[in-house]
Amino acid sequence: MGLVITLLGKPGCHLCDEARDVIAKVAGELGVHWEDRDITRSAADSERYWEQIPVTFIDGVQHDFWRVDETRLRNALLARLDRLGSDRRPDGR
Repeated sequence: MGLVITLLGKPGCHLCDEARDVIAKVAGELGVHWEDRDITRSAADSERYWEQIPVTFIDGVQHDFWRVDETRLRNALLARLDRLGSDRRPDGR
């Protein structure tokens, strides 16, 4: 199973829109799957994360909240890919 980024956000959230753009760019560059979960569809997610959205997870582990820093996300993904022994790195290392 491959690496998965999950964005927990909601419609109409400008920070969520910005996070989607960053995640789509980085995930596309690295060939990583990502999913977008709507916090309003889960009472448990709403209760736990409402004040933090957007919230970013890498393989189910919380990575960030409020803002997604492109460099930090890319570095975290590359480190995770290295740990997984992936040969999908774009620089061929």
